[in-house]
Amino acid sequence: MRAVSYTRFGAPVDVLELSEVDTPTPGVGEVLVRLHVSGVNPSDAKARAGNRPGVTKPAYPRIIPQSDGAGVIEAVGAGVNPGRIGQRVWVWNGQWQRSHGTAAEFIALPAVQAVPLPEGVSFDVGATLGIPGLTAAQTVFGGGDVAGQTLLISGGAGAVGHNAVQLAHAAGAHVIATSSASAMERVRAAGAAHVFDYADPDLAAQIMAATDGRGVTRAIEVEFGQNAGLLAEVMAPNGTIAAYGSGKDMAPTLPFGPYLFKALKIDITLIYILPWPAREAAIARLHAALEAGTLRPEIALRLPLADCAAAHEAVMTPGRAGAVLLDIG
Repeated sequence: MRAVSYTRFGAPVDVLELSEVDTPTPGVGEVLVRLHVSGVNPSDAKARAGNRPGVTKPAYPRIIPQSDGAGVIEAVGAGVNPGRIGQRVWVWNGQWQRSHGTAAEFIALPAVQAVPLPEGVSFDVGATLGIPGLTAAQTVFGGGDVAGQTLLISGGAGAVGHNAVQLAHAAGAHVIATSSASAMERVRAAGAAHVFDYADPDLAAQIMAATDGRGVTRAIEVEFGQNAGLLAEVMAPNGTIAAYGSGKDMAPTLPFGPYLFKALKIDITLIYILPWPAREAAIARLHAALEAGTLRPEIALRLPLADCAAAHEAVMTPGRAGAVLLDIG
């Protein structure tokens, strides 16, 4: 099969190569998926670059990157219902703690990680549901229903943030979001009642005015360290900060006093290790929203498999609006 792989860390153009490798065989409890689309995420690019604390070399001699994708089950291993052959599916954790991810024509992985696609949902959309979709669903609904609550979603134009705005709005939340000035109209169209420029020096005052001074019930945060001080100002007492990223400050200093006297909760999500009951609930939320037409993941860029290096560069571009996909065929 055709696959893109790397044997060392480095820039995508230097280490990613397209070649022919052996097609995997599904083991016990596994399915073999013929992939049509692979999703590329910032975490995939960071892993390929070696941008992980304490990691100095790849965990395997050769790694096929990427964890998200969608396609059709072509074969099953022992213990899996043969009736699943021919099923359209999307996959999650394709390359998490494994050498073979979705930047290939086929992937063999545990059957539970191949989720049946709802009727009418495209492979393109399916390839966005793993990391961006599940992260959005878990950070929005990880504390339960949000109807009537006020949610602040930072980075509302990004792949996770844009999904989160749609999910929260459809669930009856009052949504406040931040974005770059150029993306504000997109974020409003997704369902945000208020959208503010994240670089505005008066951002805290604008958010508080939008809540009539009551503050934010739940914050969906992509840059926790950078925004820790802002959150201390705008969160309501007993509010929750659902953080899924802090790339610009991985060792933040917290204003503990303000957090303490508001009794704020910090709920950190790493979607790769989400326990199954929570993952199952997030999958159900995504499928329900897709079937209702209230979730429409956006695609920013679609490239052929041979252009995997360009996709890895694109996914790390500031201001990217929507998912980056590889067309496998």
